[in-house]
Amino acid sequence: MTRLIKQKLRGWIDNFLKGTYNHFLCYLPVNIGFFSFWALKIFFSGVKLDENQASIIKKIPEKSIIIYAAKNKSYFKYLFYHTRYRQKGLPVPEIGLDYRVVIWQPVSRIFRIVLSHLDYIFHNKAWPNPYKSGYIKQELINGRSGLLSLVEKRGFYRRFVKEKADPIRYLIEIQKSIESPIFIVPQLMFFSKKPHRSTPNLIDIIFGTEENPGKIRRIVTLFKTPGNVFVEVSEPVNLKEFLALNENRYQSIEQQSLLLRRYLLAQINQHRRSIVGPILKSREELKENILTNNKLQKFMYDHSKKRDIPIQRVRKEAEKYLDEIAANYNIAIIRMAAFVIRWIISTMFEGVTVNNDVLNEVKIMSKRGPLILVPCHKSHIDYLILSYILYNNNMPCPHIAAGKNLSFWPLGPLFRRGGAFFIRRTFRGAVLYSKVFAEYINKLLEEGFNIEMFIEGGRSRTGKLIMPKLGLLSILLSAYKNGSCDDMIFVPIFIGYDRVLEESAYLNEIEGGQKEPENLLQVIKAGRLLKKRYGRIYIKFHEPISLNELLSESGSKIQDMSSKEQNAFIRNLGHRIINAIDSVSLVTPYSLVASAILNCPKKSFTYDYLMSEMEIYMTYLFSKNAEMADTLVLDQARAFEKVLDHYTHRKFIEKIPKKDEKSQSFDVIFKVNESKRPVLEYYKNNCISFFIPAAFTALAILENDAFQFSTSDIINSYTFLQEFFKNEFSYDVDKTPDYFVRKNIKIFIDDAILMPHSTLPDTYNLTSAGYRKLKLFSSFLKTYFESYFIVLNFFMRYPKEFINTNDRLKKVQSMGNRMYKRKGIERKEALSKINFQNAVDYFTSHGVRSSDDRNRIEFYVDTIKRYMSYLP
Repeated sequence: MTRLIKQKLRGWIDNFLKGTYNHFLCYLPVNIGFFSFWALKIFFSGVKLDENQASIIKKIPEKSIIIYAAKNKSYFKYLFYHTRYRQKGLPVPEIGLDYRVVIWQPVSRIFRIVLSHLDYIFHNKAWPNPYKSGYIKQELINGRSGLLSLVEKRGFYRRFVKEKADPIRYLIEIQKSIESPIFIVPQLMFFSKKPHRSTPNLIDIIFGTEENPGKIRRIVTLFKTPGNVFVEVSEPVNLKEFLALNENRYQSIEQQSLLLRRYLLAQINQHRRSIVGPILKSREELKENILTNNKLQKFMYDHSKKRDIPIQRVRKEAEKYLDEIAANYNIAIIRMAAFVIRWIISTMFEGVTVNNDVLNEVKIMSKRGPLILVPCHKSHIDYLILSYILYNNNMPCPHIAAGKNLSFWPLGPLFRRGGAFFIRRTFRGAVLYSKVFAEYINKLLEEGFNIEMFIEGGRSRTGKLIMPKLGLLSILLSAYKNGSCDDMIFVPIFIGYDRVLEESAYLNEIEGGQKEPENLLQVIKAGRLLKKRYGRIYIKFHEPISLNELLSESGSKIQDMSSKEQNAFIRNLGHRIINAIDSVSLVTPYSLVASAILNCPKKSFTYDYLMSEMEIYMTYLFSKNAEMADTLVLDQARAFEKVLDHYTHRKFIEKIPKKDEKSQSFDVIFKVNESKRPVLEYYKNNCISFFIPAAFTALAILENDAFQFSTSDIINSYTFLQEFFKNEFSYDVDKTPDYFVRKNIKIFIDDAILMPHSTLPDTYNLTSAGYRKLKLFSSFLKTYFESYFIVLNFFMRYPKEFINTNDRLKKVQSMGNRMYKRKGIERKEALSKINFQNAVDYFTSHGVRSSDDRNRIEFYVDTIKRYMSYLP
């Protein structure tokens, strides 16, 4: 009887346990019950997991084993991943390596686990082990996903002293025994975007840090500021490929486990730094580190001896310079600024367009080294909006190189706390200042801070990119050369506006007015801008450029370069960045309509004529696959009409009703307001870079003065124009004029402007309709030819002894005004101080400095007149 009862009991136990002892608390099934899942779903609803993060997991190949990896052991995070990944349809971490989940288990499972453990202990006199039994291995092979923690309080002790199973080693053993790859996916949960401080405060000591908060701090943060808690997914590590690397393949399994753990921790730490930035030291700590470093100390002693100045005075001066330069990064100010900028955008603009796919690439690249963010500079809004976009996309706000003119009270101290450091316009004569500034940049890169710089030097007053200023770029590369960082990631960025805030100020400066220094009164006056609407903001990130990869492609090391070679490399890099910004710039309806209006050969025009002109430009842009504003892509006719209404309302153009005598109906004629042409020129220049290769090619064809030509007939002319306007328009230094000519000829053929000759190779015929179109393209250059012609007239008139470089531009401006009034030039927008300066720089560097250089002047006068005779 007893035996029968035992058999029945045994049978019932075996049946209840399903014939196996493999029931463990490390397994939390997907289906934990409706009410449990619902409760966890509500509890974790405040934690954000963006779709672009989830997509990283979705890209992992099928039939792979997925193991999620967290830095610190946390049941809070485990339950979140288990719940949210089920919601998102992602692989759910059901196996918790070194986790034991009790409360959320279905009741039947808890009974089964307890009974199986008791039965196992009774029969084997040992505690059941999911590692030794092969349970975890089999479950993973069967397709379940897992979660492991890389760091826990007693984890190392258990592995090193007690010789308990190491999950990392266990995964390596599994990988070596199977063909399918194991992907380890590091996970990070952020409770704040605040950078870590070098010394923890009292709250950190009591309630845990923001990186690894205690239970109370975690729950308070979740419910108090749920939007602040978010999850990031780091780059998955293919364990099979990791073990196959030469540096890992021949190591012992203990060493491989150690290397893998270090690699994962380094990746997680680097990813965290790419979100919150490096550890934030106080301004005083950074200051002390910079002023006491050996290089600066030696320089100060040498400077003291050379200038015969007491060393104490030199140190005091160096400290004063550092106070003038250094930022005072404060995350509270950045959070407050984010709120203000959000309000400004919603009040003054119609929204912001960002290419988030490339921004995600930038974010990934930021783990390899400090980012050097290089936006174009059109407005004071640029650095505010860029920092806001980065902050909103879980990236640290950069340290921003700002002109010293912006350090005025009260905004200067606020800008410093927002990450701005201040730089003088010139370092001339300031030897000690220059060294202190270089050491400050060294320190920022050494600490891992991202830096934002404006390679144009200042805001563009013309609407197009200014040629690169290479001073700060040179300092950055010197810091890299000195080992401040392992790599440097340059990120060219286009920032564009439908309308720019500083429009009237730019117009005043272009026409020869003095730039007003920034001050508090300007800030107060700026309040009036809030009452206006300025359209959309467009931000386009270019693919990041790794300095290491760039040097590798060139086959050289910066340490081996001579001073001349390094200067050439920096110059090439500067132009590469400018070209990269140009390549991601965007055409807006405002810029395209302004181009069509100003390039119109007549002073008045009909709506239909303007539309036909814009159709030609749009066809060219589509052929180039140019990036365009959404409004242009979706409904270009409506976008053009909206801009025309806007320009009419602002009195840039006038509507003149004209009676048609035949139909007795009224048609509308548009006429440009001559005084507003410089403003329209600014917006035209926003998209001019797209058309310059076409303009050069078109003018070279027209200048050939034949309806039939070959490519070789126009190459020299294109080369001359490219070199002549090198201070105005950048070009890809890696591509030859022949490349640009052939590319534009192909586009012209597609648009029926040209026809290939039926028998002669590389020979083309100009069509009758094509002649008019070439005129429209070449018209983009007319303003610049007229500006350069004014400067030549100045040099023609004044001998060397009468030219004072200090007031040269004023005299050029005065001469230009006289020529415009006497109809010597047609376009008011040619009276640009910036164009004049570029022309002066070009001519003086090519042997034209005064009326004494008659031969050179005559050559350029004849050349300009010849080209201008072909312009409309």
